[in-house]
Amino acid sequence: MKNLRSMLLLTLVASFMLASCVLSPGPGGYGVEIAPALPPIVVLSVEPYYYQHGYHYYYQNDRWQYSRSRSGPWTELPRSHYPQETRHSGRDRDERGGEFRRQ
Repeated sequence: MKNLRSMLLLTLVASFMLASCVLSPGPGGYGVEIAPALPPIVVLSVEPYYYQHGYHYYYQNDRWQYSRSRSGPWTELPRSHYPQETRHSGRDRDERGGEFRRQ
């Protein structure tokens, strides 16, 4: 009788523990999606935006963000997806972050 009671109690506790571990997916459209990696060299025009494969990339303060829309919402791009070099066409900036000048 004591073994039966212990087994019943153990089964009851185990069922509550398993039920608390169940996850349910969130509403559609909220999944994690990571944009494709940028090419080794990215050349930006006057504006700090770059478009590739359906994604808009935004470059500011040595950081890249991406979005499906140019108006956002923006998500931080993983560093593994950063380009090796970022260039600016039509302007040049000194290494200390000085003023831009036309080439």
